[in-house]
Amino acid sequence: MVVDSELDDAAVDRIFRALADATRRDILRRTLVSEQTVSALAAEYDMSFAAVQKHVAVLETARLVIKRAEGRERLVSADPETIARARQLLSAYEWLWRSRIDRLDDLLREDPAS
Repeated sequence: MVVDSELDDAAVDRIFRALADATRRDILRRTLVSEQTVSALAAEYDMSFAAVQKHVAVLETARLVIKRAEGRERLVSADPETIARARQLLSAYEWLWRSRIDRLDDLLREDPAS
């Protein structure tokens, strides 16, 4: 099901698969605060540099982060546009859910004697 026309099913799957992992959510959080080098990110986790690179690659494939080269460093920053699209998608789902609850409330308030 595609609610937001800017995100197809494959993009939604990539985003939420990427966000399903706590390390990737933390990397995203850190890169929302400020641009980070992959080396600086790797220093924050009890895992290999290569493992952190793989997490960053998953986030990059989901377009949640943007990685760019600056000299020998690779800098990672969050992509607020993709995050906004994911938020819009969740808001659309919330609206659908709330409208269904509102309809149920209306049905429950109806006078059964009418």
